[in-house]
Amino acid sequence: MFLDDHRAALNACVDGLTEEEARRSLVPSRTTLLGLVKHATFVEGVWFDEAITRRSRSEIGIPASPDESFILDPADTIDSIRASHQRACAASREATTGLGLEDIVTGNRRGPLPLRWVYLHMIRELAQHCGHADILREQILAARGPENS
Repeated sequence: MFLDDHRAALNACVDGLTEEEARRSLVPSRTTLLGLVKHATFVEGVWFDEAITRRSRSEIGIPASPDESFILDPADTIDSIRASHQRACAASREATTGLGLEDIVTGNRRGPLPLRWVYLHMIRELAQHCGHADILREQILAARGPENS
């Protein structure tokens, strides 16, 4: 499934990096490799918890806005963020068990949407973030120098 491929690729973007490299800021926004994985955890909660269960973001334990979802706490580590993302993906798969593509989810701020739309949106969003991650990772590895990348 394309969605799971993108989930795995984004989770793997920090493979072999140091904590400092995973947190390194290379663009003016809050986007870092580790922040991208943390943000992906947030979007899993938005689309496969909030949209399906109608629970609020505070009840779910995710930030109120997408921008906040990139913020790394001092306690965040590669291992902790990756594990959180993997748990969120597993919960998303569980939440959609028994639902069909034309089933309507009603808990998103956009209003009622078919599950098919949610899947397509997630594939698009994660593919975009995988592209961001590829570029950031390339820059980080290049900064190591040819003997260390």
